Amino acid sequence: MPNQTFDELKLAAPIARALKDEGYTVPTPIQAGAIPSLLEGRDLIGCAQTGTGKTAAFALPILQRLDAQQRKAPPRTARVLVLTPTRELAAQVGESFRTYGRHLTLKHALVFGGVGQGPQVKAMSRGVDVLVATPGRLLDLMNQGHVKLEGVEVFVLDEADRMLDMGFLPDIKRVIAKLPSQRQTLLFSATMAPEIMRLAEGMLRDPVKVAVNPPASTVETVDERVLFVDDGNKRALLTELLGQKDVDRALVFTRTKHGANRLVKQLGQSSVKANAIHGNKSQTARTAALKEFRDGRCRVLVATDIAARGIDVDGITHVVNFDLPNEPESYIHRIGRTARAGADGIAISFCAAAERAYLRDIERLLKRPVPIVCDHPYHSPSAARAEGVSRKGSGGYKGARKGGWNVRGRRGGAGGRRGAG
Repeated sequence: MPNQTFDELKLAAPIARALKDEGYTVPTPIQAGAIPSLLEGRDLIGCAQTGTGKTAAFALPILQRLDAQQRKAPPRTARVLVLTPTRELAAQVGESFRTYGRHLTLKHALVFGGVGQGPQVKAMSRGVDVLVATPGRLLDLMNQGHVKLEGVEVFVLDEADRMLDMGFLPDIKRVIAKLPSQRQTLLFSATMAPEIMRLAEGMLRDPVKVAVNPPASTVETVDERVLFVDDGNKRALLTELLGQKDVDRALVFTRTKHGANRLVKQLGQSSVKANAIHGNKSQTARTAALKEFRDGRCRVLVATDIAARGIDVDGITHVVNFDLPNEPESYIHRIGRTARAGADGIAISFCAAAERAYLRDIERLLKRPVPIVCDHPYHSPSAARAEGVSRKGSGGYKGARKGGWNVRGRRGGAGGRRGAG
């Protein structure tokens, strides 16, 4: 809806005030499409990637409902349950509820693994309005009797496709089995594969469907490039890339945890400070690394796919696929970490000869080729030939090793803040 403002959505004064505090005036498409139906109590399927403002799309109407129907949650229960696939995403969703509900008197709790359960048990013992949880720890606390779900009025399944990718379907079904049948249910997913639709059909009633961006599309403001390079030259190429002046904040993806740790060590030997974030890191270490990245004290974060949708940081100018993902959908989620909040961004993928099949799968999903950059210091003709490249590579970089080379294309300057995050 063109030129629609948050004022037109008729949100309660305390929520509108919180949005004003954050400088948000215009809802994003997913917010404009979802909020009115959710305020009416409808079930909803939202097809949207992280970075489109989907958290506010469900948090704002949920907060309005809770505030309008003042009701104390009994001990060990929650009025709203939001289920997320990763700890990082759970923490970010929880922070969004705190931000938008700062002028309301509502209780929130986070439940996820990797940290002691004591504080989580204590928080749930008094009952909460909003519980944001990951499946494993939630089921643990349910089995111990510390959490009960019979009082849930609204259930949100966030990042449903990622949940299935991570093998959480059995856990999700166990959670749903404990929910009351009379509830409002929301499902959000970046893709709508057949298994997602089957899951939705079994848990939603006459849902409204809101989609922003085709499921297999990438953000229009991401400038994508693929660079053919031999495996042995990837680190040198990355070091040169990170030395460019316009690389303000870079998120680098590796395929394995060991590869992430090794790359951080190698970058350090080249005087490039970087932190790693992956599943083997403790929650404390992951939180600290993410905070340094968000605060700008470390401009390079090396991650495995656990962070592809778990990192919500504005100002990421570059996403680098040091290793191409073996699942093409992961490519979309990875590069969606840049070009957020109205900014442009650059996504650069390194492709060695052994990864050419992964590139073909990605381009098949995108239904278009990823532009090739041949003019860089470590271009591998053999990798390019192995891919069967017949289309001409773009310029993309200029100069050589001595003079330096820079990314051309759209720069990542952010405009005004539009929708809520």
